[in-house]
Amino acid sequence: MKKDKLDGTGAAALLAVTLLFAINQVIVVEVNRGLQPVFFAGLRSVLAVGFVWAWLWSQGRPPQFRKKDVLPALLMGTIFAAEFLCLFVALDLTALGRASVIFYTMPFWLAIMAHFGLPGEGITRLKAAGLVLAFGGTAIAILSRQPGSGGSLIGDLMALGGAITWAGTAFMARKSSLREVGAEMQLLWMVLVSGPVLLIASLWFGPLVRDLTVYHILGLIFQSSVVVGGGFIAWLWLLSAYPAATVASFSFLTPIFSIGLGVLLYGEEVTVPLLTAAALVGAGIVLINRRR
Repeated sequence: MKKDKLDGTGAAALLAVTLLFAINQVIVVEVNRGLQPVFFAGLRSVLAVGFVWAWLWSQGRPPQFRKKDVLPALLMGTIFAAEFLCLFVALDLTALGRASVIFYTMPFWLAIMAHFGLPGEGITRLKAAGLVLAFGGTAIAILSRQPGSGGSLIGDLMALGGAITWAGTAFMARKSSLREVGAEMQLLWMVLVSGPVLLIASLWFGPLVRDLTVYHILGLIFQSSVVVGGGFIAWLWLLSAYPAATVASFSFLTPIFSIGLGVLLYGEEVTVPLLTAAALVGAGIVLINRRR
């Protein structure tokens, strides 16, 4: 049942899911030590197909593949592959907190795409103010690399590419015929297409296996089941049950959690520019998603 405001159950679920997504980024950093990032992302999508398929069957909604969805699904799945190629490589090259702050500028890019491609989604004055704040935060995050901060220009730009392609998948989900099939079926299409794309792309990113251990394999299974099969579906449920603007605004808790985890687990330095960037991006996201 759709609710018009966030209640205690919704707030607790949002906190849990955003924390899970932050922990997910830590797992990516760790599994990257055992598997090449793009190969890891491809394996995750391939395994996730089974978990998402099982979820649909358990809900009494077996997957249905329509002919008219094939082309948009191939495009959305390829964009989804590019999203996680960028994110997994970014987490291999740059600091956890920096990558997360930049990656979660997605609403900024989606708002621009929606202005030009989705009826009734034009940029209002309030959204424009949010876009300015989010853009300023993004620029500060990318340009404020300091010695010892763990910053990498290529890694930061890959995180930015991940944010833009994430917005691309959200745009496709609302613009194409896939908007009719439901969020879980969209997710199934994305992992179904992205798995082979990422595995083929991984051949150009160096050795597929690094220093693989059982620990890394468990991380891969956790990613495919709990994060994709559980976390993504939980997030989609929250979007369907509570006001989308409220849920979207909560998404910025993930980079805040990621900054904290980066400090605790990897001794990353929290700089004033990074905190300023996080605050600006967070404020921008709230304004972009706020209703007048």
